[in-house]
Amino acid sequence: MIKMMKPKYLSLSKKDWKHKIERGQELLAPCQICPWECGVSRTDKNAPTGICGMREAPVISSAHPHFGEEKCLVGHNGSGTIFFTSCNLSCVYCQNFRISQQRMGQVITIQELAQTMLKLQKQGCHNINLVSPSIWVPQILKALSLAKKDGLNLPLVYNTGGYDRPETLKLLEGVIAIYMPDIKYSENKMGEKYSGVPDYWDTARKAIKEMHHQAGDLKINDEGIAKKGLLVRHLILPNNIAGTKQVMNFLAKKISKNTYVNIMDQYRPTHNASNYPKLSRTITKEEFKNAVQKAREVGLWRFDHLT
Repeated sequence: MIKMMKPKYLSLSKKDWKHKIERGQELLAPCQICPWECGVSRTDKNAPTGICGMREAPVISSAHPHFGEEKCLVGHNGSGTIFFTSCNLSCVYCQNFRISQQRMGQVITIQELAQTMLKLQKQGCHNINLVSPSIWVPQILKALSLAKKDGLNLPLVYNTGGYDRPETLKLLEGVIAIYMPDIKYSENKMGEKYSGVPDYWDTARKAIKEMHHQAGDLKINDEGIAKKGLLVRHLILPNNIAGTKQVMNFLAKKISKNTYVNIMDQYRPTHNASNYPKLSRTITKEEFKNAVQKAREVGLWRFDHLT
């Protein structure tokens, strides 16, 4: 347990901030922010858009204290979530497909994004939870540099689908306190079939290694609130589509047996999932029980909502 931990971004030098912001801006044109590396110019309003369909200005769908996240993020006052629009995955079962794939949201300025962070802090949130941030890293860096000058001092949570470019993640070293990636599959072919990316497993493993290198194992204070480290989400899918045994083995052997894991049982066949027979039902109690057992067998022991 730890009592207090000051976010590292408050101690970054002007030189460090300058490098991060300038390098982030360079990644926008040609765009190399996420693993797709589309190469389009997101700073040119007349240029075609890439996979994400987004340009330079940030787009968000909502921002509010969230009480449905992991208990170590929610605490008493909630996690300060900012839901970014669009995603570099196209999961056929996405529950938030209107935001991620239909791209519902409002275009805002960098200054407004910074003010959104500050507003969530004033509401008493324990952290700033950046949901689907993978394509918005340059904008987040700019907004944070402004918000910290006006008093932002909360840890940042990087809440991602796991399809992140390690080179971009390196810009977030000293910025992100808590990395919270999904691991959706343990086979590339499953990622291609159900999330539309050809190299999900290969990419996610590299990304999560970088996240753990930066943040380490999850640290929780005396009040039960996460302050720093890696928290991994794994959604159990029917018919072992997620490849849970291989995922847990990777975490235990290649990351850490102290990895904090949320093994999630809330899968529902939403969006286009009913078009895929193996995804067209909820999971069984036995499937969830087996998933937890596989995690315990490889030595993992820190679980969210499990005893």
